[in-house]
Amino acid sequence: MTAAPGGGALAGEFGYASTLDAPVRYLERVRSYYQALGYGAPYEWAHYAEVPFAPLTRPLSQCRVAVVTTAAPYRPDAGEQGPHAPYNAKAKFFRVYSGDSATDPDLRISHVAIDRDHTQGDDLGGYFPLAALREAAARGEIGALAPRFHGMPTQRSHRTTLQVDAPEIVARCRADAVDAALLVPNCPVCHQSLSLAARALEQQGIATVVMGNAKDIVEWVGVPRLLFSDFPLGNGAGRPHDADSQRATLALALRLLESAPAARTTVQSPQRWSDDARWKLDYCNAERLSADELQRRRASFDAAKDDARQARQPGAGGAG
Repeated sequence: MTAAPGGGALAGEFGYASTLDAPVRYLERVRSYYQALGYGAPYEWAHYAEVPFAPLTRPLSQCRVAVVTTAAPYRPDAGEQGPHAPYNAKAKFFRVYSGDSATDPDLRISHVAIDRDHTQGDDLGGYFPLAALREAAARGEIGALAPRFHGMPTQRSHRTTLQVDAPEIVARCRADAVDAALLVPNCPVCHQSLSLAARALEQQGIATVVMGNAKDIVEWVGVPRLLFSDFPLGNGAGRPHDADSQRATLALALRLLESAPAARTTVQSPQRWSDDARWKLDYCNAERLSADELQRRRASFDAAKDDARQARQPGAGGAG
C-alpha cells in the first residue's frame, strides 16, 4: 500500500488521509498572498466573541425559507462572465438586489475571487440552491420557498456591510415573512459578508445557515450555523453537475436549521472533492508563484480595482 500525496510514514500502513487533507486556511493564505503582491498592511477580518442564535419557532415543514447569494445577475454589457471566465471586476454589483424565486435566474460568479483552478462556474446549482430548495418545498420538507431570493454585494468595507447591506437583507427578509435563510457565499470576502448578514438576521429572530467552503473565515467572524463543504471556493451548494450532491448538501443544511443546539454549530459535509488533496495548495498560494507571476498578478489586480471603481460610478450598471 502506498501513502497518499502528503501522507506521513504511517499513512500507507493504516490508511490515513494525506496531511494536506484539512480545510484550507484561507485567512493565512490570503494574507500571505496579498503581502507577496506588495499590498502593505494585511486586511482586518471581522471577528466576534459573542454570536446571536435564533432557534426555529415552528417545525421546518411550516417555515418559509429564503436564499441569499453573492452571485451576480448576468449583464451583457459587462464583459466575459461565463464558464472559465477570468476575474471580472466590471461585473460586480454594489447594492442588494432581489429576484423572483419562482424563476431560474442567470447568476454568475466571475466577479469574485473563486478558485479558478478548480471551479468553472458553469452550473448554477453548485453555488445557488434555489432549484433544489424549490424541490424541497414541493416535497413538504419546508413550508414554503420565500417569494424572493436576495443578492448581497461583496464589500471589503465592514462599515458598508454592517450598516447598509446587512440591514437591507434583514428588511427584505422580514418583508417576505421569512422564518429562515440559507446564505451561500463564494469568495473569501463573500464568506465574511454573508456571515455578517447571518448574524444580523439571527438578531432579528430569523434562523440561518451559511453554506460555505471557507470554514476558517466563517468561524472567525462567528455565526450560528455553518454547513462546511470542503470543496474549492465557488461550490457552497454542492458538487457541480451532480444533482445528488446538491440535494444531499441542501438536506444537511436544512437538518442543521432544525438540530443546531447552540450558536457556533459547524457541520462538515462528508462529501469529498477529490481523493487527491493537492488541489488545496493552489488557491492564492504565493509560495508556488514566481516573482514574474506575482508581478503580473499585481498588475492585473490593480487593473481590476480600477474596473471596480468605474463599475461603482452612478449609471454604470449593477443590480438594485
